[in-house]
Amino acid sequence: MKIKIPVYLQILLGMCIGIIAGLIALQVNGHQLVTNWIKPWGQIFIRLLQLVAVPLVFISLVRGVIGLGDISKFSKLGLKTIGLYVITTVVAILLGVTLVSLIKPGQFFDASQTIIMDESFNIQSRERGPLDFLFDFVPNNIISAAGDNSNMLQIIFFALLFGIAALSIGTKKVKPVMKLVNSLYHIVLKMVDFIIKSAPYGVFALMAGLVVDTSGNLGMFSALAAYGFTVMAGLLIICVVFYPLIMKFVAGIPVKRFLKEAYPAQLVAFSTSSSAATLPVTMDVAQNRLGIPAETVSFVMPVGATLNMDGTSCFQAISIIFIAQVLGLELTLGHMITIILMTTISSIGAPGIPGGSYVVMTMVLSSIGIPAQGLALILGIDRPLDMMRTVVNVTGDLAVAAIVAPADEMKKIN
Repeated sequence: MKIKIPVYLQILLGMCIGIIAGLIALQVNGHQLVTNWIKPWGQIFIRLLQLVAVPLVFISLVRGVIGLGDISKFSKLGLKTIGLYVITTVVAILLGVTLVSLIKPGQFFDASQTIIMDESFNIQSRERGPLDFLFDFVPNNIISAAGDNSNMLQIIFFALLFGIAALSIGTKKVKPVMKLVNSLYHIVLKMVDFIIKSAPYGVFALMAGLVVDTSGNLGMFSALAAYGFTVMAGLLIICVVFYPLIMKFVAGIPVKRFLKEAYPAQLVAFSTSSSAATLPVTMDVAQNRLGIPAETVSFVMPVGATLNMDGTSCFQAISIIFIAQVLGLELTLGHMITIILMTTISSIGAPGIPGGSYVVMTMVLSSIGIPAQGLALILGIDRPLDMMRTVVNVTGDLAVAAIVAPADEMKKIN
């Protein structure tokens, strides 16, 4: 009987074998072998992630915006829902930025290796003014913008403008476009699935190259442990403190009751690492356990599965700044604003599938001048963090649904 090993275990195994291969190469003077014949395969894996970043984000954003056409039926509910999703996302990002700036997990990495990694990744930095992100947001040529992942803000701007324009001309005229966008969306997701399946080999090559580049300095594991702790702390604060408190003071649902009733959806989210796969269970919990009206659930939950990625947003903010810390890069106010802005908007384009956030992160990293190869630092330990951030995403959907539900309806069930 053939035993199937889950992809996340394959990635972890690839990371471990890559580290061992790198250490062996150092002992037998095999630097050139790793650099010339193994490391390039990891770089190709990163390129594959970057390859699908533009189409995935553009199609996902257009699909998400056009899909909000139902807001015409629920104008107040729709605006309130989206407003709350944006607010909770920004809070999650700010929490992540605050934690990673205070804990500074990247400082646990040996500073003497930073110069070596800078040369290996060919880092080029440039001075940025505080308002550069506004100038970078508007493209003068969408074709040239689509040809450079560092211009992802411009792709996001065009996608939002395209989606809003499509909404404004009516459902009938947009129907053919929506069919095309839906088909393209599923094709791109399948491409992402193919690429993620190659992740174990990519991570193996990246880690072997990283060990050789840093001359076998394994101090990075201290930095990774601090990084994992920072991410988990941020996600736990959102899930166990932030959401329950707003449920209690805004929706009037006791903290204990919310945590007790939400756990079935949280368990499924933890085991699948997919907001989309958890959606049926989330809707059932919202309606039958928390007592949220069916009309509210049927609108808020599907929108939340697409737009609300608080856990992912918090994780991405921490990860990006952590990679910058390891590489010894100083982030300016303009960089921080870009991270907050792009992470907020790109959460719409983050597919609710395992590993989908990798693709989105490559574009955010490129946009602020951080090499996407830095993902090699965190891919190996991402699976448990992915499981936890999916729990946060789903819990956020439940919290927002309870808040936007009509007050009189909620009073009847409390």
